[in-house]
Amino acid sequence: MSEQLASRSTRWHRLQITGWYGRTERQVEIVSGTAIWSHPGHHVPIRYVLVRDCKNEFRPQAFLCTDLTADPLDILRWFTRRWCTEVTFAEVPRHLGVETQRQWSDRAIARTTPALLGLFSLVALWADQHCTAQIASPRQASWYAKPLPPFANALAAVRHTLWQSIISNTSPNASDTVKMSRAVLNRLTELACYPA
Repeated sequence: MSEQLASRSTRWHRLQITGWYGRTERQVEIVSGTAIWSHPGHHVPIRYVLVRDCKNEFRPQAFLCTDLTADPLDILRWFTRRWCTEVTFAEVPRHLGVETQRQWSDRAIARTTPALLGLFSLVALWADQHCTAQIASPRQASWYAKPLPPFANALAAVRHTLWQSIISNTSPNASDTVKMSRAVLNRLTELACYPA
């Protein structure tokens, strides 16, 4: 093991990484080697991967792994997969109310959070398959010129699709039906899809 720890590569290698911080592809330069992580009372052998962005948009970063046999590219892939999970855990409380439920039993809490995470997945899959046109042109928040977060647009697009099908399937022969133009109905539906 001491030979592995002593061997260090100081040559930078250029790579294309897929999914870097949610983007499609990113060109980075990496250098990797092994070292000893020293903590009071512990000396842990690690594989490090130093990464620098070819466009200088991100500061250089270090990724550490306790598996000395791990390929540096695999370490970076593990990190990019983690990014999707972190986005999910940021979006779910914001839009679906995770951590704001008011249950009193452990069983209710254990059922609600997985159900909301499942709902998040269903909305993301539905929007990807059925609402790509609506998500492609994200709505701007009225108080500032910045697009709403991706899940907010996906949730609104799914609501809009579901509500349009319900509106279209109602019987026009009911005596309490009020007729309005399609443009007004679409505008009201769109307003209802986005939270205040």
